[in-house]
Amino acid sequence: MANPPRPRPDELTLEVVDLIASVVARYHEEYEEAAAEHALTGAQAKLLGLLTLEPLPMRKLAQRLKCEPSNVTGIVDRLEARGLVSRQPDPADRRVKVAVVTEEGRGVARSLRESLRFAREPLAGLSAEERVSLRGLLQRMLDSSP
Repeated sequence: MANPPRPRPDELTLEVVDLIASVVARYHEEYEEAAAEHALTGAQAKLLGLLTLEPLPMRKLAQRLKCEPSNVTGIVDRLEARGLVSRQPDPADRRVKVAVVTEEGRGVARSLRESLRFAREPLAGLSAEERVSLRGLLQRMLDSSP
């Protein structure tokens, strides 16, 4: 049996979708510029940011970055050559290597995050109540996505 046709989105929904797309595009543009200021590619900066949260094996890094494990290996190689990450045996399975951010890498990731003005400055123009409301709405959107 065929699926019933989905209702067409209303004009307000389409406008919100376009605004979200514009915000995302501007964020990515600034993120790439900030990464370049630290002599990093966007992928290297994203990987470094992920590793500030926790050490991860190459396979999980590839899943989170939505790329092939061989690409992650190359990214980690370049970051390791700069002293921003290191490879260490996984304590749970010593056959597996995990990528770990170094103190220098943690500092670069912090500096990169602090240099992102696009999202931070407009958010500062919102009241604390508005930011809490926006956070809640964005979280609901993420929680309901497939």
